[in-house]
Amino acid sequence: MATSLHASLQRLLEQAQASSPLEWLALGAGLGYAVLAVRRDRRAWIFGAVSSAVLAWLAAGARLPLQAALQTVYVAMAVYGFRTWTREADAADAGRVRIQRWPLRRNGAALIAVALGTLALAPLLARLTDAAWPTLDAAVTLGSLIATWMTARALLDNWVWWIVVDAASLVLYASQGLVFVALLYLIYMIIAVIGLRDWSRRLRAAPPQAAA
Repeated sequence: MATSLHASLQRLLEQAQASSPLEWLALGAGLGYAVLAVRRDRRAWIFGAVSSAVLAWLAAGARLPLQAALQTVYVAMAVYGFRTWTREADAADAGRVRIQRWPLRRNGAALIAVALGTLALAPLLARLTDAAWPTLDAAVTLGSLIATWMTARALLDNWVWWIVVDAASLVLYASQGLVFVALLYLIYMIIAVIGLRDWSRRLRAAPPQAAA
């Protein structure tokens, strides 16, 4: 077992050394986005736009077409998120965006929509593209779109969705040899847990508000 672990670490180190500058850029910008999002700082969306643009390029080269398209949509969502967090900033809370929450039934409906969308999209993706993981790629794409919109609307539930999506994305990118992109999603997943705890605490301490 120790030999196997050593071999895995050695392989990871070799892959890390071979990682491109673009992967480093995506890692740094993505980390900046996640940390600032937890703090509800609108500048998170600037870092998110940079990270997503780089990831779109990398995903296209790794034969993950829906991921490439998804990251391109993220760039547009970053503009929307920045404008929304600016418009809905709470002056009484240092200009940070107000946290809201979805009822359970909306989360359930969104989950069903992702499942049905995946069933419809995955076969098309497998037939029309050279996608390496069509079903997982489709599920991650649809789940990420919902989670991104939730983040832009400052919904607490976004962190739960991101924990699941980041875990799946880690598998996707690691399987294609993009070590530092996979590491980025591992870090995202950890930060999502922190974000869930922090936003939950702040929402409990704030006056109740209806979700938009």
